[in-house]
Amino acid sequence: MRGFLTSSNGAPSIAVSSIGVTCAAALALPLSAPPAAAAPARPSGVAAAVRSSGAAVPARPSEAGASVRSSEAGVPGGTRSLPLVPLSRVRVLGTAPEQGLYRGDGEHFSLVGVVWNDPDTELHGRVQVRTRSARTGKWSGWQDVETHNADHGADPGTAERDARRVRGATAPLWVGESDGVDLRVRAAGRGARDGRTAEPQRPEPPLPSGLRLELVDPGAEAAPGGAPAQAPRTGPRSEAERAASAANTDLARFGALEIPALGKRATERELARLAGPVRAKPYIGPRPRIVTRRGWGADESLRQSGFVYTKKLKAAFVHHTASGNKYSCSQAPSVIRSIYRYHVASMGWRDIGYNFLVDKCGTIYEGRAGGVAKAVLGAHTLGFNNNSMGIAVIGSFGGTKPSGAAVKAVARLIAWKLGLSGADPRAKTYLTSGGGNLYPKGKKVRLNVISGHRDGFATECPGKRLYAKLGTARSSAARYQGR
Repeated sequence: MRGFLTSSNGAPSIAVSSIGVTCAAALALPLSAPPAAAAPARPSGVAAAVRSSGAAVPARPSEAGASVRSSEAGVPGGTRSLPLVPLSRVRVLGTAPEQGLYRGDGEHFSLVGVVWNDPDTELHGRVQVRTRSARTGKWSGWQDVETHNADHGADPGTAERDARRVRGATAPLWVGESDGVDLRVRAAGRGARDGRTAEPQRPEPPLPSGLRLELVDPGAEAAPGGAPAQAPRTGPRSEAERAASAANTDLARFGALEIPALGKRATERELARLAGPVRAKPYIGPRPRIVTRRGWGADESLRQSGFVYTKKLKAAFVHHTASGNKYSCSQAPSVIRSIYRYHVASMGWRDIGYNFLVDKCGTIYEGRAGGVAKAVLGAHTLGFNNNSMGIAVIGSFGGTKPSGAAVKAVARLIAWKLGLSGADPRAKTYLTSGGGNLYPKGKKVRLNVISGHRDGFATECPGKRLYAKLGTARSSAARYQGR
């Protein structure tokens, strides 16, 4: 299956291979974490030498402390990329099995993640981080970062997946406004037992090469109600901004911060305008309110130009972002800007991977650019990005129940979006695998029209608590469509 690429102004250009990138979640390997400290302990030994200098491993000038900043005036935020250093003298196959980084102050970030050179290499081990609050000066306890993120990537063999800039990565973790960080990465088999470092009982894969800590600053936090704190007062200025806004002018005015909700009859009239006269009764849910990319403050200079489309939406895959649940609804735009920067600037994707995102208060946000009513090819479910869309609920739902507002928003969004193509949320459909760990490339797979990420790839995503709510989403979406 191939996608269709348009130029920045929306004019059709060339056909390109489908592109995919996905959400991530897997259970971390067991390791007992030490108690949290109110202030950083004094390092000793090798770790002390490493931490006192902050960068014991030399890096090329273009890499050490690399900073990715917006090129568009008035769009805040940025990314600091810092190489990790060995935390011991031990080496396994030439690689330090324990690496980390400590920055006591001087940073400004709200989201963290770890990346490495080869996207085909998995990190077998555990990643833990603690951060210092920029507001209180107190250090958090140690938090686990999801490491098994290979299921979040573009489909094998596609232009996006094969790009040289693509990296392997953990899931991103939202930590709130912070100014200090302490990170440690331990290879599998090197856990804490009785207070001592345990040696591996059998050979374990070494840590990936080129490990780097990504510190993402989303810029100013959003104001309550989902509107950006520094809402633009002028129209889109750059070509990329104009293209992203123009993609939604079939639904809202040019430069709109949100696409307003419609009633069912108005939505049916809009469907006739978009798709032509409908002979049979249309089954489509009322269009929900959607905050546009401009509404959540996307820096359009970060993503690749142009949009890529698939043929027809036949299914929706539900994800969680695995970025944690410690955010307020007013912070959701900041979380999205951070994930967007992490996907693009840190991991090397063309744009944010998801087509839509939903916060805990039920607000719906536009994800990958190209138009919310169009069949934009996302990068959310490795192997099944064609003819589908990806919806990510912001948070981690392995052990936490998703809010009723979020589940309702997912159902409302699917009832409208899949109603544009006539899909029944309670039905099943066939998708052709692009390759993955459950289904080989080319296999036709029968899936629910509303599926979880784990239905197309062996992963924990969207978390067992959110996955358990998909039956409710199916019945609710069908009811919203009038079925």
